[in-house]
Amino acid sequence: MKEKNSISGFFNISKFSNELLENLNSLDNWPKKVKIMQANWIGKSFGCEIDFKINGNLPVDTIKCFTTRPDTLFGFSFLAVSVDHPISKFYENDPKFKKFKEECSKTGTTEESIAQGEKIGFKTNLMAVNPLSQSEEVPVYFANFVLMDYGFGAVFGCPGHDQRDLDFALKYNLPIKTVVKPIDHGNNFKVENEAFTGSGIIINSDFLNGLSVPDESIVETIKIIEEKKIGKKTINFRLKDWGVSRQRYWGCPIPMAYDKDGNVYPIPRDQLPVKLPEKINLKSQGNPLDQEKEWRKININGIDCLKETDTLDTFVDSSWYFLRFCSPNNEQYGFDYDAVKYWMPVDQYIGGVEHAILHLLYSRFFMRAITYKNNNFSLSEPFESLFTQGMVCHETYKDKNNNWLSPDQIDTKDGKKFYVKDQPNNIVSVGPPESMSKSKKNTIDPAKMIENYGADAVRLFILSDSPPEKDVQWSEQGMLASFKFIQKFWLINNRIKKIIEKCSNEENQEGDFELTKFTNRLINKININLERFNYNVIIANMHETYNFLNKILDKKFNKKVLCENYKNILTIMSPVIPHIINECSDVNNFDNLQKWPSVNKKYLEEETVSIVVQIGGKKKGIIETKKDTEQKNSDGSNIKRR
Repeated sequence: MKEKNSISGFFNISKFSNELLENLNSLDNWPKKVKIMQANWIGKSFGCEIDFKINGNLPVDTIKCFTTRPDTLFGFSFLAVSVDHPISKFYENDPKFKKFKEECSKTGTTEESIAQGEKIGFKTNLMAVNPLSQSEEVPVYFANFVLMDYGFGAVFGCPGHDQRDLDFALKYNLPIKTVVKPIDHGNNFKVENEAFTGSGIIINSDFLNGLSVPDESIVETIKIIEEKKIGKKTINFRLKDWGVSRQRYWGCPIPMAYDKDGNVYPIPRDQLPVKLPEKINLKSQGNPLDQEKEWRKININGIDCLKETDTLDTFVDSSWYFLRFCSPNNEQYGFDYDAVKYWMPVDQYIGGVEHAILHLLYSRFFMRAITYKNNNFSLSEPFESLFTQGMVCHETYKDKNNNWLSPDQIDTKDGKKFYVKDQPNNIVSVGPPESMSKSKKNTIDPAKMIENYGADAVRLFILSDSPPEKDVQWSEQGMLASFKFIQKFWLINNRIKKIIEKCSNEENQEGDFELTKFTNRLINKININLERFNYNVIIANMHETYNFLNKILDKKFNKKVLCENYKNILTIMSPVIPHIINECSDVNNFDNLQKWPSVNKKYLEEETVSIVVQIGGKKKGIIETKKDTEQKNSDGSNIKRR
C-alpha cells in the first residue's frame, strides 16, 4: 500500500467573495476599521485581463496578466512573473534559477514583507510585446514581489507610476517612461526617483494622450483593448480559497482515507467521528500522525485503507461553534435548525481586533456555505453587533545578550535603571509597552495578581485604565490604586451597616431625597454606559458614588429609603466587583439575588437651569435659577424661564 497520496483540502470561500464584500454595508453595528480590514482582505479590484504576446526560444505564445491600470501600458518596460508561474517549468533545471527561487522564499508573502523587502529578479530569455505598440518589446523576469495568488501570477511593470516597479527598474537599469503627469504640470514632467501615482493627464501615450486619470483613461483603454481582442474587462478578488489542511497532531482529523492505489474515500458515517490517538510521540519529525501505523488502518466497504493524517485548520471549529451553543445537547446533529432560528444571529460579539479578518471572515463564509441551496437555513450574517476590545500591554525587557526577560526576573533600585535580579552589573534594556505574549515574556501571572490583590481589584484596574477598545497599559501603581478603592469601599460599607442599624422608620428624613435622586441618576448613567461599552466611565461613576456616600452619610435617613437605595447601588456595581459586593450584601443581610433596578424618571429632571451671561459675545458669568421662575417684562407681563 502506498504510504500516502494526500490531497490538500480547500473550502471554496472565493465563490462568495463579492457577497462577503457587499454585505459589509449591512453590518451597521460593526466598527468601521474592521469592515475596512475585511474589504481590503477580500480585495475587489476592477481592471482587465491582457494577453501579452511572447517572443523567444520556448514554447510560450502568450502570458496573461491582470491589471487595474491598463492606461499606463505605454509606460511598460518589463513583464514580471511569479517563481511559481507555469513557465517556471522550463527553468527548473537551471542552477541559477533554483538559487533565485530559494532567495525568493526568504522574502515572505505578506504585503508588508514584499513592500519592505529588496526587489530581486531573474531575467529570462523571453521578450513580451506591448499590446498597444507592437514594435515595442520588453524583457520578461521572474520577480520576488509577484505572487501566484493574485491575478495570474504575472504583472506588467510600469516604473514611472508604481514605486515597487520603479525600485525594480532602478536595480536592473530598465527604462522609466513617464506616461501620467500632474494636472498642473507641463508635458515635460518626468519621473526619476519617486513614482507618480496620483491623478492627472495621460502623456507620451499616442492615441491615449489627453485623457484624464483615472476617470477617463482606464475606461477608454479597456474599451480599446476589447476592440483589439487582446484582453477583456474583468473583476479580480484578492481572496483565495481557504486551505484547511494542516500537518500537525492537534486539530480535528479530516475524515478521508486512501486505498493502495491512492484513491480517496470519505470515511462512512457509522465510523465517525475519527478520534485522535491519545498516546503519541510528539517529538517525532514532521506530522506525528504519520508514524501512527495502527491508528491509520481502516477498512471501508471491504477495502483496506489508510486514514488521512492532516488535521483541519483550527479556524474551522471557531467558525461555527456559536451554532453549537444554540443546541449543545443535540447528539444527532451539530445544531438544531429551530434553535438556530430562535437564537441567531448573535446579538453582541466581543473579541480581540487580532481576529478582525480571518476568524470573522471565515465565520461569515460558514453561514453562507450552510445557507447555500439549503431551504432550512437562511442566516447569512452570524454576528449582528461587533465590539473589538484592546490588548493588555506591558513593557518589554532584554538583557545584554538580547534575551527576553520576564518582569519577575528584573529588579531596580531607583525605578530608572534596571538589572537582572541578583546581578546588579547585568543591566537590562527596557522596551516600549507591547501586547503581552509568551514569546516576549512580558506577561503578568494573573494567579499572583489575584493572590496579592484579589480578583475584584484586577478586574477593576483592567476596566478603569482606558476605554475597552483601546490597549491597556499594565501598571503596578494602577493595580494598587484599584486595590485601595476596594478597601475603602469595604470600610464605607461597614459604616453604612452601622447607620442602618441606628436608622429610624420616620419618613422624609433630610438625606432621603438627595440619596434617592443620586441613586436614580447613577442607575441611568450605568445603564447608558453599559450599552455603550463605556466601562472606564462606569469605574468613574463608582468613584463618584464613593465620594457622594462619604459626604452624605452624616445626614439622617429613613431606614427603608437608605436600604433600598444602597441595595440598588450595590447591584449596579456588582458586574465590576462581584466578590466584594457579595460580601457587602451579606453583612447587611441583603438579598444577593436582587433584580437590576429600574429608573424613576422623575428624579432625572433638572430643578435648575443655567443662564449664560454674555457681553459683546464674551462669556461673563452663569446664573443658576430654578425652573419656571417668572420674570416681569417692562409692560408687566410674565416671562417664564425653563
